[in-house]
Amino acid sequence: MALSLEQKKAVVSEVAVIAKQAHSAVAAEYSGLTVEEMTDLRVMARDGGVYLRVVKNTLAKRAVEGTDFECMKDGLVGPLLLAFSQEEPGAAARLVKNFAKEHDKLVPRLVSFGGEMLAASDLDRLASMPTRDQAIALLMAVMKAPTEKLVRTLNEVPGKLVRTVAAVRDQKQSA
Repeated sequence: MALSLEQKKAVVSEVAVIAKQAHSAVAAEYSGLTVEEMTDLRVMARDGGVYLRVVKNTLAKRAVEGTDFECMKDGLVGPLLLAFSQEEPGAAARLVKNFAKEHDKLVPRLVSFGGEMLAASDLDRLASMPTRDQAIALLMAVMKAPTEKLVRTLNEVPGKLVRTVAAVRDQKQSA
C-alpha cells in the first residue's frame, strides 16, 4: 500500500520530532524476522523507552536532516528499522543487542550517539552505558566515600587507645 503525500509528511515530521529529542539511534536490518518477533521487539522497545519505527529510507533521510543523526543519512540503505533512545542514551543499543542475541536475523548496521557515527561494533560499548539510576548510584557512592573514610579514620583513634589500654591490662594481669 503506497503512502499519500500527506501520510509521508506526517511520518517524516513524527520521526523528525523524535530524532530531535533522542539521545542515540540505532539502525538495524530486520529482514527475516517474523511478525510475532517484530511484535515482541516493539513491546520490549515500548517498555524500555525506545521509539522503534520501520520507515522507508528516503523518508528517514528527510526526517534526520537537521538533527544529531544526520550522519546516518548515507548508511540508510536496505530494509532497516530505526530505534531512538528517548530516556537513556544506551536504551536503544541495549534493546537491539539483547534482541539480536536470541534472533540472529536482527543485525545492527548503524549506531549514532552525540552527533557522531559509531561503528556497528561499538553497539556493545553504548549498550553497556549505565542507566540513569545506575549513574546516580555511582555518583552517590563517589560522593559518600570521602566522608566514610573520614569517619573511619576518626573512629580509629579511640579504637586504638582502647586496644592499647586492653593490651597493657592483659600484660599486667599475666605478670
